[in-house]
Amino acid sequence: MAWIWSKTFSMSATASPAAARHRWGTTKKIRYVGKPLVFVLSLLPIGLIALRAFEITGTLGANPVEALMDHFGIWGLRFLIITLAVSPLRQVLGKPWPLQFRRMLGLFAYFYIMLHLATYLWLDQYFDAAAIIEDIIERPYITLGMSAVLMLTALAVTSPHAARRRLGKTWQQIHYLVYPAAILGVWHFWWQVKNDILEPLIYAVLLSGLLLWRLIKTRAHRSRINPT
Repeated sequence: MAWIWSKTFSMSATASPAAARHRWGTTKKIRYVGKPLVFVLSLLPIGLIALRAFEITGTLGANPVEALMDHFGIWGLRFLIITLAVSPLRQVLGKPWPLQFRRMLGLFAYFYIMLHLATYLWLDQYFDAAAIIEDIIERPYITLGMSAVLMLTALAVTSPHAARRRLGKTWQQIHYLVYPAAILGVWHFWWQVKNDILEPLIYAVLLSGLLLWRLIKTRAHRSRINPT
């Protein structure tokens, strides 16, 4: 199960005209309604933080840089978990259409995580290379976060369909990095908050459930292929 590959619906030559029309209608709805809607909704976190920044719905508090970092980081983690939930949703529904949104959701996860990182590098550290390196070495939660960023960058860079064709089987192996990246992301959040662990605990439970689902389905698939 790769996190950012958007499968297209194929129209089987043996399918009935009615089934073919239904599939084509579903594809059009996703392309012209579903995807634009999900795209706009995925930008809402930007609007929410802008409203706070301009003191329309609140403020960024005493430490606005930390507020920005937290906002973008949490939304990046949320989108990452939502992306991992796409395949289980497809299996539960018995419909392939949720896979059409996986690549977009995965890229939005990366987008918000990059905003989180950019806020840290620019507004928090002012691109001070020595201070950043010292943070990475001496603060374990930042070490975890940077490791997750490197993994997710590999996924984002290889997300285009052309990259999948060029990489072949290697592409699938690269995209399995989403699982350790998600684990490191939750771990990074947990260590960063220190005391109030309720929210990272919720994400840890959700991620554990998704990983358990993946493990069960993988073992069931292997048992069908190689029954003992």
